[in-house]
Amino acid sequence: MSSPRPRFHLAFPVHDLDLARQFYAGVLGCSEGRSSPEWIDFDFQGHQIVAHLCPAVEMAARNEVDHQSVPVFHFGLIVAWADFDDWSDRLHHNGVPFLIEPYLRFAGLAGEQKTMFITDPSGNALEFKAFREERMIFARDLATKMDG
Repeated sequence: MSSPRPRFHLAFPVHDLDLARQFYAGVLGCSEGRSSPEWIDFDFQGHQIVAHLCPAVEMAARNEVDHQSVPVFHFGLIVAWADFDDWSDRLHHNGVPFLIEPYLRFAGLAGEQKTMFITDPSGNALEFKAFREERMIFARDLATKMDG
């Protein structure tokens, strides 16, 4: 008997729970689960993310990836290739500014992906990405051509 694929749980800091609720439920369409005056559970495409009230958090560290300054602390979704542009349109429509505009990373190489980065109202970075081929999600050699 096989068990369902595990889901991830991620707790992250926010400086304002009302703004977090507006962003995660309103903009991203996450349904809300349990909550208290200090935290809110959200359904993030079947995964549990929890916004915890923490007014004084700074998330400034960055690393270079494919000539982009990527926030070290970030989380997000791997969406279907066909759905990536819908996510991008949804964010644009809601006036969400991009840290990194949607683009094709590692074009023609193992790990080729569409990617974009945004922040929530507390400055937490989220990445949305899509792989043309699912087998490339964990590809190790970025110098290898996809058809190789």
